[in-house]
Amino acid sequence: MFISIQDLQLHEIPFQEEFSAGTLELGSELRPATPVKISGRAVLVEEHEGAVCIPDIRVVGKVNTRLELRCARCLEPVLKDVSSSFDLVYRPLGAEIRPDEASISEAETEIGFYQGNGLLLEDVIKEQLLLAIPLRVVCREECKGLCPQCGHNRNFEPCNCSSQLSDPRWAALEEIKNKLKH
Repeated sequence: MFISIQDLQLHEIPFQEEFSAGTLELGSELRPATPVKISGRAVLVEEHEGAVCIPDIRVVGKVNTRLELRCARCLEPVLKDVSSSFDLVYRPLGAEIRPDEASISEAETEIGFYQGNGLLLEDVIKEQLLLAIPLRVVCREECKGLCPQCGHNRNFEPCNCSSQLSDPRWAALEEIKNKLKH
């Protein structure tokens, strides 16, 4: 769904969309396991900076879905429910002309940018889903992960690999340690 400035100048745009699980491309490590449901509204907010009127787009809404991610330890699939509310402001790209080294306020860090005559609701959804997931997801707290030597999933079968990895950078200290023992 395209949210255009021309439509927003006439009226607020309410939306209630459902995207099937394969519709949104979120990268190779993340995919929706259930339909992505989004509802909310978009309004035009005209900001005046001196004599210039800047047409900002404010998007307020909520997104719900279940995502399939990979466990950070064993790489098995993990399902994660995502429910996120958002209140975003998008400004036309290039509307603000500042020197390269200009400081910005904390409120200005919350502003996104759009190009052309509006923005795609799908881009807003992708951004919110990516921000809503944690950096590391584990299938369970006691996950043993993969063996760093043979690659077996230690949750299913133990391996006979040595748990002590030899690092050649420590070889000189290992020799000194062995000499001190004898």
